[in-house]
Amino acid sequence: MEKVIKSPDLIIVGGGIAGLTAALYAGRMNLDTLVLESDLIGGQIINTHGIENYPGFASIKGSDLVEKIQQQAEYFGAVIDEFDSIERVHLTDEEKTVETTSYIYHPKAVIIATGMMRRKLTLPEVPKYTGKGIHYCELCDGHMYQNKDIAVVGGGNAGVDAANFLAKYAKKLYLINRSPNLRADLISQEKLQKNSAAKIILNQDIVKLEGQEVLENIVLQDKTTGEQTNLPAAALFVNIGVVPNTQIFAADIDFDADKRIIAGEDCRTNVAGVFAAGDVRTKLIRQLTTAAADGTVAALLAEQYIQKMKEEH
Repeated sequence: MEKVIKSPDLIIVGGGIAGLTAALYAGRMNLDTLVLESDLIGGQIINTHGIENYPGFASIKGSDLVEKIQQQAEYFGAVIDEFDSIERVHLTDEEKTVETTSYIYHPKAVIIATGMMRRKLTLPEVPKYTGKGIHYCELCDGHMYQNKDIAVVGGGNAGVDAANFLAKYAKKLYLINRSPNLRADLISQEKLQKNSAAKIILNQDIVKLEGQEVLENIVLQDKTTGEQTNLPAAALFVNIGVVPNTQIFAADIDFDADKRIIAGEDCRTNVAGVFAAGDVRTKLIRQLTTAAADGTVAALLAEQYIQKMKEEH
């Protein structure tokens, strides 16, 4: 059965803060706007437990913030399509094609706002224990380990915040970091340090995972002495960094060495009418507020590009 062909004004790939903000602005400008998101709307931010640095909110859950922006975008006419996975993308100055499981789209402009995904552990035992002790979403899976020993790996804000969240479930809580120091905000570190059930383990690598059917033990190795120790734990939540979701655009869009899309403050890529917004583009600062700013800029410039196309044709 042939797929239906559609030609919206604008396709936004990705439904995180950048993509939803772009959709809000595009909708307000009466653009026929479609947001494609292959997963849950909101991206990684929906797993954030308390956001305290987004203007207008003393504290707000990530999922609540996403819901508010999504409602605004839909109120202004943007259509959000979840779980219709993109199979093929071809982007040129002359023509743009985005093919999903269900449709073939020929938009006038595209905004890439696909965000980042969590970096996976690379140990050979990981597939055996994924979902059976190894997890990447503490908000989704933390409740499974009520009154059990829980470990978190990662010393940035994501890792320390995950540990603070999981403290409500853990009998004992371990934060493992391969560096001698944590990188998280001092407020988050201090909160974890005050928890009597928590122990911070620094300068240690995870070298092996053990257990019969589920995870039972984590083997650590001191990076200075090489000494190995066992850390019994029922769960290991992984927060060791992120990688950009950009591979599907590799044939047409220019990347930097880290696979982020090369685009300046105007969010323009090497292809006319294609913009990059949020964490996927090359920039120094990556925050929710800068993602929202990128979404705004990309939508406004996409509208200018689309209007010029309409005038010329």
